[in-house]
Amino acid sequence: MNLATVSLAYLRARALNTALNVLLLALGVATITLLLLATSQLEERMQRDARGIDLVVGAKGSPMQIILSSIYQLDVPTGNISWKQAQELASNRAVRKIIPLALADNFRGYRIVGTNHDYVSHYGARLVQGRLWQAPLEAVLGAELAAQSGLTLGASFIGAHGMGVGEGEHMHEAYSYQVVGVLAPTGTVVDRLVLTDVTSVWAVHADQYDIKDVARVAELMPDDEKELTALLVQYASPLAAATLPRYINQNSQMQAASPAYETARLFTIIGVGVDVLRGFAVMLILAAGLSVFIALYNALLERRYDLAVMRTLGAGPGKLMALMLFEGVMLAGLGAALGIALGHVLTEVLGLAFRAAKQAAVTGWAWVPEEMWLIGLALTVGIAAALLPAWRAYRTDIAGTLARG
Repeated sequence: MNLATVSLAYLRARALNTALNVLLLALGVATITLLLLATSQLEERMQRDARGIDLVVGAKGSPMQIILSSIYQLDVPTGNISWKQAQELASNRAVRKIIPLALADNFRGYRIVGTNHDYVSHYGARLVQGRLWQAPLEAVLGAELAAQSGLTLGASFIGAHGMGVGEGEHMHEAYSYQVVGVLAPTGTVVDRLVLTDVTSVWAVHADQYDIKDVARVAELMPDDEKELTALLVQYASPLAAATLPRYINQNSQMQAASPAYETARLFTIIGVGVDVLRGFAVMLILAAGLSVFIALYNALLERRYDLAVMRTLGAGPGKLMALMLFEGVMLAGLGAALGIALGHVLTEVLGLAFRAAKQAAVTGWAWVPEEMWLIGLALTVGIAAALLPAWRAYRTDIAGTLARG
């Protein structure tokens, strides 16, 4: 007697009940799979984006907002800071390196970032076409932006004022950027940025000075009017971590924000919501286990006569017990497989939504080791749900059951 054949025949005979049990388990597994894939990829991406940056300095305001806007390019900046103060900070002995950022515009929702070549080096980006910018209004495109926009070397484009796409945006039609380079994919925030020189941002927004020669904007623009959005800082020594943030906050108009602290705080905030969803998914799995138990127990009651006949035909009690356990494992296995597949599909759909919003993308075509534990959890639930029906099948009273018919 083949256990798989008998079990499949019974499950097919009650297709609706089987489908509902499998679907309930699959929904729980899919929810946890989505959370595992999305959170692991986003955390890895955010840690990669913040790696090597000890401090971010911006305008007075929320430290979290400074981190989100300057490192992850997810929020609007808290304001601008003085270029002269940035120069003074760069000369501080506690500072090893400063990477300036100037934000104000976007191209089709992708941010235009004024910076220097150190920003490209920091993220290990390399050129696949062209060269880095050497003059104002020369631009280098991140890999994702280049692929989505279709811009190639030598192409020109116009930026729009603001951090994202919106109706009625002011277009800087008098100033056209020229693409001089395209970067290879890095898996970091660089992939979705337009990179240019800081003076490009100054030139585009210096209409009041009537500077015709953009190549001389840094020379002709008054120092007091030159502004940056943020500074990415690397410490010169471990001691700087204890002294520099306090010095900046107390002795300047700038605000210091620690990426390590703010990112950990952000993960804690996000983690509360993730834990709630994960708890809901576990409840779904447990509810599915209860549903499987009820289904198998009812099946046992319906099939007691059939099981007794099978005993008379030579099937031992261990065989009947194995039959019920096999059905529980089969239901759990089907639910786990469907849930894992559904979770990956939903993660890919989420990734498409992120890419459409010009945000950090996730993919469903990845695998995390925790999924194996998830499959094990589903199978354990199926076995646990089948234990009592299997034991009752093992203890089947042949004579009494046949006598009752």
